[in-house]
Amino acid sequence: MSDASAYEKKIWTESYAKGVPLNVKYQDILIPQYLEQSAKKFPNNPALIFQGYAMTYTHLNDTVCRFATALKELGIKKGDRVAILLPNIIPCVVAYYATLRIGGIVVLNNPLYADRELERQFAGSDAKLLITQDILVDRMVKLRKKTNISTIVYTSTGTYRPFFKRLFFHLGVPKKGLVNVAPAPGLHNFQDLIAESPPDTGLTDVFMDDAAMYQYTGGTTGASKGVMLTHKNISYQVQQLEAWFPEFVEGEETMLGALPFFHVFGMSTSMNYAVKMGWRNVLVPRPQSNQLLQAISKFKVSFAPMVPTMYIRILEHPDMEKTDLSSLKAAFSGSAPLPLEIINEFQEKTGSIIVEGFGLTECTPVTHINPFQGKRVVGSIGLPLSDTICKIVDLEDHTRQVAIGESGELLIKGPQVMKGYLNQPDATAEAITKDGFLRSGDIAQMDENGYFYIVDRIKDVIVSSGYTIYTRDIDEVLCEHPKILEACVVGIPHPKRGEAVKAFVVLKEKKTMTEKEVIDYCATKLAKYKLPVAVAFKNQLPKSNVGKILKKDLKTQERVKPSPFSVNY
Repeated sequence: MSDASAYEKKIWTESYAKGVPLNVKYQDILIPQYLEQSAKKFPNNPALIFQGYAMTYTHLNDTVCRFATALKELGIKKGDRVAILLPNIIPCVVAYYATLRIGGIVVLNNPLYADRELERQFAGSDAKLLITQDILVDRMVKLRKKTNISTIVYTSTGTYRPFFKRLFFHLGVPKKGLVNVAPAPGLHNFQDLIAESPPDTGLTDVFMDDAAMYQYTGGTTGASKGVMLTHKNISYQVQQLEAWFPEFVEGEETMLGALPFFHVFGMSTSMNYAVKMGWRNVLVPRPQSNQLLQAISKFKVSFAPMVPTMYIRILEHPDMEKTDLSSLKAAFSGSAPLPLEIINEFQEKTGSIIVEGFGLTECTPVTHINPFQGKRVVGSIGLPLSDTICKIVDLEDHTRQVAIGESGELLIKGPQVMKGYLNQPDATAEAITKDGFLRSGDIAQMDENGYFYIVDRIKDVIVSSGYTIYTRDIDEVLCEHPKILEACVVGIPHPKRGEAVKAFVVLKEKKTMTEKEVIDYCATKLAKYKLPVAVAFKNQLPKSNVGKILKKDLKTQERVKPSPFSVNY
């Protein structure tokens, strides 16, 4: 067959594992209805496990319904935006499902973000209400003055814990400084609202094509974009995941909830997938090696979506060899390539199977996964999911599909592809072609068996420990410093993170700075994982004829240098 017909005939489907359908028989079920269904099928199954506290599906559904009533009483109506700024704790799941239940639009935010970054997302989404932790309330009360947020609901990490752990938490906190939340207008306690509110009795008029989330990401220019995901996008993505793993049975597995739920990867593959399947979900708000090992061994986790950094941390832990991880059946890796030696070592020591995949925020996010019980190709992102159509086109002529094995831009079409970017019609038109394909911004290849490979990125991003870092955000912060004339950052190889940020700085005449000064300055403006790990001071930066900084030249220079990091970094 010709190369063009290879894409049109979806040759990748010939490599699907047994039992994986070419097309999914979708049910038009809203995400909160998945919770209702699991509460009826598995009422006494633990839905969420947090530090030993187990909340059953019946209890979770009841709590969601009560918080849905509370949100209504606080004035949230269909279409209103609700910002959630929480780690992987029980109130995060409750807030998410309750907001969707009443037709609100969820805006998930990273608790590690600096105020500058949060302000941009709160204001850009026009959020009316914020749900956050008590330790962040003082900052958020000040920050909301710059946004349209009028109401803040706060909770504590110690809210849902076994009795003795809860008692220990409250007795122990004063020694470190008790979080006293000062009264303020529009400030409410999460637990008080739950206790005071009767259960909501029915879903507000919510439809599959309604917007469910504004998930913020970055674009090719580094400007923040709100990805509009519909209820259909989110629901159908979960059904695609269910179809891809037919070996896993409803009500019988235990999920590792270590991927951040505020990121679309964790939201779909860890939180929503587990609820749909009626599985236990072990929440790990701080996925360090100790916590990961303990969660897997103590609660007999069988399904674990993680990023490469987590696998590396587990394998390097001194207790790895004496910890029983035999319960693991499948581990799903995404966000960055996982080294072959890590895959082999992890599978050998745990007996699990690792399948690598690929996705984009704009695709809810998963588009490709290696087969679980079929042929897994190391270095490949796998095969397009059921009902996902892909093609690779010439970088200059997007109407020309490239030959098998040739590189080009990966284009994706499927039920998981976003509705568009919030309030950015031009960016939406640029990202989605007239025939409905999303331009990924990634350079890819497809082999003769339909396996896809990511070769490079068109978008100028750095992927560090599973986080996508848009370099323009850091460039702008650096260039705002009064001593800096111009600056930029690039990704450099890092033995644990995959990539790390390195800054190149040109100082103004007669000005001096140290590497530490630059990094400390960035720490006041950016999330910790975005900070440069190294700074190079230059007399000038390489530029094109039109004055554009040539980052590719800086990257080339870095490739020929020995790594500045030891394996113990």
